[in-house]
Amino acid sequence: MKKNHLPILGVGPMYVIIIVGMTIISIILSATNIIPIITIKNLRWILILLGVLCVVTGITLWLKAVIFDRLDAHIIKNELVTTGAYAYVRNPVYSAFMLVCTGILFGYGNIVLLILPFFYWAFMTVFMKLTEEKWLEDLYGQEYISYCKSVNRCIPWKGKKL
Repeated sequence: MKKNHLPILGVGPMYVIIIVGMTIISIILSATNIIPIITIKNLRWILILLGVLCVVTGITLWLKAVIFDRLDAHIIKNELVTTGAYAYVRNPVYSAFMLVCTGILFGYGNIVLLILPFFYWAFMTVFMKLTEEKWLEDLYGQEYISYCKSVNRCIPWKGKKL
């Protein structure tokens, strides 16, 4: 029997595994002095605060998108979700993991590793353009194109009115 909706998980698990793996490996390489460690003592508490803020925002975003907005139910019904977390970012689940990984890097405090969030963002941008965005445009057409023009792909931000 053919499904009449997009895959429930999409390409998300692949994205998440890669960025979580990059985060863990980079911290291990830093802790073992394979990657140089550069810290700024005067910024330590600011970095920890930024890290906590990113982690809390990421967890909140994930809970909002998955639990409260019931993404899976919308996918099964073939509904384009543009409200709740999706009014702020087109990919809140992936963005949530990006924020959590970024927060962990801030908390770790090695300035060298803070290049990784730019890779997370770039990877997410390219990955989404090549996969889910094509699927969604094929499925929803102009409705999705208009949504894309008003809501950011990766970084949560209050979008323009649709």
